[in-house]
Amino acid sequence: MVAMLFRLRRFRSVVLSVMVAWGALAGARGAAPTPPNIILILADDLAVGDLACFNGGRTRTPHLDQLIAGGVWFNAAYSASAVCAPARAALLTGRYPHRTGVVSLDLNREPGLTRLHRDEITIADVFTANGYITGLIGKWHIGAGDEWHPLKRGFTEFEGFSGSQQMTYNRYPFDIQGVMREVSDKYLTDDLSERAIAFVRRHRSRPFFLHLAHYAPHRPLGAPEEVIAPYLKAGFDRNTATIYAMIEIMDRGIGALIAELDALDLRKNTLVIFASDNGPDPIPGPRFNHGLRGMKYEINEGGIRVPLVFNWPAKSAGGERQALVHFTDIFPTLVEMAALKLPANAKPLDGMSLVPVLAGRSDRTDAVRFWQWNRAVPNYTHNAAMRDGPWKLVRPFVARGVLQGDSTAAPVLYHLATDPLETTDVAVQHPARMQRMQAALATWSTEVERERTRR
Repeated sequence: MVAMLFRLRRFRSVVLSVMVAWGALAGARGAAPTPPNIILILADDLAVGDLACFNGGRTRTPHLDQLIAGGVWFNAAYSASAVCAPARAALLTGRYPHRTGVVSLDLNREPGLTRLHRDEITIADVFTANGYITGLIGKWHIGAGDEWHPLKRGFTEFEGFSGSQQMTYNRYPFDIQGVMREVSDKYLTDDLSERAIAFVRRHRSRPFFLHLAHYAPHRPLGAPEEVIAPYLKAGFDRNTATIYAMIEIMDRGIGALIAELDALDLRKNTLVIFASDNGPDPIPGPRFNHGLRGMKYEINEGGIRVPLVFNWPAKSAGGERQALVHFTDIFPTLVEMAALKLPANAKPLDGMSLVPVLAGRSDRTDAVRFWQWNRAVPNYTHNAAMRDGPWKLVRPFVARGVLQGDSTAAPVLYHLATDPLETTDVAVQHPARMQRMQAALATWSTEVERERTRR
């Protein structure tokens, strides 16, 4: 049932050529192939149910649908957090967000809880040290202040915004290489797409790592009326219609970026990854997401289950995987795929390389992963979870605001293989497992909190 939940209607089966291609990558690290280009695209608050290939055509996302149909799709992909800043910290470091120091949301009101520890190594640090041009276009959101600027955290180019400013999609502050300006003559999503295309053109002659961090479909909602209108006509409420229009515009820009890679003869050697930082925002109202429990802010499936696809024409003809994968896995995967050397001071990673999974030699479904989020200083009695294969322990969500003391809500246990929508607590039927997982979650909480508070 879990495997079928997000199955693409047109998915091709994994074929032998896919396994051979990825297998060659996994087994030929001693060779010296042309280094691949990497484009890591991240949407903001986009759900799996927002993609047309998974929602019966509610939206129009032809370019993302094509990327998925021709790539390796992960049916059980998870963000590292139910909110954006911690998710991004984990994505860029390969470590649980608590270890990195990024645990809350507002860079201005909570600078000490949203800054990436200075001793953390980012994937941009690693790519730059290995001779890549590295660029971030779009949202940063893991540190305000000069010492936490993207140009100080491994990126050689930055065109974007911190993520905690007052802004709309038609008027927004914009930082270009450390120089601030205000833009009022463009639509933000189109602007980011155009800048990504320009980055690729500038650096076509050498290996590059581009992190395109879109803001769409994050609030404040906004899109051209002509793009919203067909969704209103289809019967969607104003907020949902606007969100779907925002996603359509982002999809259009991704299509233009892929077309540019083709035009520059870079597509075959460019790995394109697409994901979202967390589930859909509840504030604009609910929308279709396959009945998953919870939304953004919550560590239930609807808050942390995200789209994830790897598309690399030179290495894959398409397929899907059931492996339980997590944002922390992307860092070590890119290190292995691009044959990067880690610096001597690199910290231990929490993630594991997905190269064996991509190669079809492993489809691990027994991984153990942890999550926790609340606003301000972490309180591990609240909104925490552990997955151990098909089992999921949940300490329930209480509130989006700052907590007033420990949670007294009873923890629950789900068996996701038979209950992917998290409807039935089976803790009473499995007391020994419940006890083991509670102990493991407590141990993890103590460990990451100790590292978060290091000096």
